[in-house]
Amino acid sequence: MIIKTLPDEIQNYLSDASNLKGNCDAVYYPENEVDIIEILKEANGKKIKVTISGNGTGLTGARVPRGGIVISTEKMNRIVELNEKEKAAVVEPGVILADFQKLLHEKKLMYPPDPTERNCFIGGTVATNASGEKTFKYGPTRNYVLELNIVLANGDLLNLKRDESFADNYLLKLKTESGSEYYVQIPEYTMPITKNSSGYFASRNMDPIDLFIGSEGTLGVVTKIKLKLVDLPEKILSCVVFFSQEKNALSFISKAREVSFQTRKEKIMNSLDALALEFFDKNSLSFLKNDYPNISSNAEAAVWFEQEVNSQNEAMMLESWMNLIAEFYGDEENAWFAFSDSDNKKIEEFRHAISWKINEYISQNNLKKLGTDVAVPDEKFEELYYFSKKEVEKENLPYVVYGHFGNSHMHLNMLPQNDEIYEKGKSIYMIICQKAVELGGTISAEHGIGKLKTDYLVLMYGEENIRKMAEVKRVLDQNLILGSGNIFKGEVFEKY
Repeated sequence: MIIKTLPDEIQNYLSDASNLKGNCDAVYYPENEVDIIEILKEANGKKIKVTISGNGTGLTGARVPRGGIVISTEKMNRIVELNEKEKAAVVEPGVILADFQKLLHEKKLMYPPDPTERNCFIGGTVATNASGEKTFKYGPTRNYVLELNIVLANGDLLNLKRDESFADNYLLKLKTESGSEYYVQIPEYTMPITKNSSGYFASRNMDPIDLFIGSEGTLGVVTKIKLKLVDLPEKILSCVVFFSQEKNALSFISKAREVSFQTRKEKIMNSLDALALEFFDKNSLSFLKNDYPNISSNAEAAVWFEQEVNSQNEAMMLESWMNLIAEFYGDEENAWFAFSDSDNKKIEEFRHAISWKINEYISQNNLKKLGTDVAVPDEKFEELYYFSKKEVEKENLPYVVYGHFGNSHMHLNMLPQNDEIYEKGKSIYMIICQKAVELGGTISAEHGIGKLKTDYLVLMYGEENIRKMAEVKRVLDQNLILGSGNIFKGEVFEKY
């Protein structure tokens, strides 16, 4: 096992895509589960802080260390098993998602969770319950995790298989491979009925595996993951359509969402059923105009949608979507349709370009990420959208809005030019999060809490429920060495 301590060797592990900076004494590169156990036993005995590092694509500072040591999972990158018949795969946490998806496609299989940055490690996606465009149809990472190997803070190994055991009401019993038993009192807060990646999963009679999915490296280190796979669609119809009025784009998404839900509920064959429903506001389109000059010049908004099709129903599905575009006055003439894999890839690159250009902007200006990750129930979404835009525009702060509007999930990214305006933007961010919570939503739908959103988590659940979450961590990590600063502020443990 390699250990690095020189400043120039560990520099890349002291930040992530949020541009938050940290520090540590050493970076460890375990090659297997035994190495992880050895590291944690020593760190726990000496009460040394341990931060788990993925590939640095996170946006909340979760992998950014606050002293202690870093465990990089990059050498634990094997695809242990791929069972095409059972449609399941076993992987180590350092497998890069893009590489995994490429291999599956060659086998005519698909792993649906697809965050925008696919150079992430699969372990990182489990740690945050990541999602992406296809979440509109397939749901987040949680839906595809069948089994986890987890090393607890003291080196105990825990193996969890979905549907093998359940909590007794809100009391969860965990038994490690060594025979040690842990009794965890699950908090009884109500989680929002939306995409959600905020704090610990909690539900009556829950499956214990769900406690660790989305726990952001604070409860244990994932060393092996078994994932459920699905068949690769024969073909995907993909289109970017422009709208001269923003309200028509939002109404188009609302109707497409409604029809898609009806198709699934009633199991209607050959009916409109969106795989993805993504939105871009006028500012996003302007931000991308230099790289994509064929963006419609009079566009106030755009929608990217995808639909799974086959050779028998492709023409019918195309006609259904064209009718919907016409109903809401979309620009049919200038719409971008993908008719091949290469066309599909170009449209995907367009969707992902806005994200990386924003990250490039904050990096060049040496600022931290200031982009919302809020989601609310569908019937409340337009209220949140217009409220949020109004708050930013009142302060004349540059911004762009895009995201997973099919899931009523919005990324409003403020683009401050200096630290003073950044602080003003933080106040607006808090106001938007307050509104999302007020409307029954979440402050983080897919990126997690990390170190940058701990204040907003209190806003969402209240101090009493944060205390109950902290008690869960104390049971499984008595010396509080794992993921210091993630999800909880340090004073939470000092206070309670």
